[in-house]
Amino acid sequence: MRKVCVVTGSRAEYGILRTLMQAIKDDPELQLQIIATNQHLSELQGETYKEIENDGFSIDFKVPMADDQAADCACTTVKSVGRGVIGFADAFEALKPDLLLILGDRYEMLAVASAALIFKIPVAHLHGGEITEGAFDDSIRHAITKMSHLHFTSTEAYSKRVIQLGEQPDRVFNVGALGVENIHKLQPISKQEIETSLNFELTDKCFLVTYHPVTLSNMSSETQILNLLEALDDYQDHHIIFTYSNSDTSSQIIIRRIHEYVDRNPVRCMFIPSLGQRRYFSVLQYVNAVIGNSSSGIIEVPSFGIPTLDIGDRQKGRIAADSVIHCGYEVSEIREGLKRIGGKADVQNPYDKPGTCQAILDVIKDYPLENIVQKRFYDL
Repeated sequence: MRKVCVVTGSRAEYGILRTLMQAIKDDPELQLQIIATNQHLSELQGETYKEIENDGFSIDFKVPMADDQAADCACTTVKSVGRGVIGFADAFEALKPDLLLILGDRYEMLAVASAALIFKIPVAHLHGGEITEGAFDDSIRHAITKMSHLHFTSTEAYSKRVIQLGEQPDRVFNVGALGVENIHKLQPISKQEIETSLNFELTDKCFLVTYHPVTLSNMSSETQILNLLEALDDYQDHHIIFTYSNSDTSSQIIIRRIHEYVDRNPVRCMFIPSLGQRRYFSVLQYVNAVIGNSSSGIIEVPSFGIPTLDIGDRQKGRIAADSVIHCGYEVSEIREGLKRIGGKADVQNPYDKPGTCQAILDVIKDYPLENIVQKRFYDL
């Protein structure tokens, strides 16, 4: 029986992986192992490992990375990577997985891939080949590609980019985005249930806002979020749901300023660490737009036919649907972007491809793993 170990470090990532994790768990020829790390174990970030357990999964190993008491700075982030490498060494020694499955471009996945490289554990990587010029995640994603052995990309253009990085074409699979396929499988929560669970009214005019640090920007995260909040002051007739930033450097100042804003606007605004994927997707049916700089605004939100206002450079370079509106960081630029938000429309989502989960499952189940770790560079 092939042991497939899924590592997850954030609520958003787990939401994307959940259906694939369930498919692995249900397959009699596969054994699912789960490692929870970083944001999942952080009290400040809502201890979202509990969502994993509430969904009926057993977490085989927990690798603490975040230090909730430490200063919110680059030094703390780097040290958390070091703690991660040490913790993943212990996890891999205990679990001895046959294959690792990781998603994306965050620094905790850099720690995972680095430890797996030394342990000679094959890595299956989702969402390689993408571009996000405003964050150091961009370099991390490409580095993980070079430490991975099976590649599941979300568009054909990204497949070509992974091959351009020297990966063998027969190990690169354009499968689409799991998060988009999850939308098609959604059993939505009713508007009344959402409002009751959140203790918040979803009016006819609603925004959902998620803003993350832009780790390569010269403008401070504090200035960026204050500019956004100032622009949102123009929309006193809108109710706004804010969700937490991820645990990148300077996330805490963003969270603090949003908390202050919500405290000043308690009727029209709310702030929640995590909606959970089902409730998040259900909420998207009732909001007028998604605002901020989350990858979800680019990849999944277009499938709901609502606009995304993508602020700044964090997602710069990603393929985007016509419903995605881009703007700069300045208050005037955000205001202009908000004015361009229209109503719902039929939109073609470039990340939508049928059968994503099954395509990934077929490969991780049957692809020969013998001698896969030693790679040969593919020259174009």
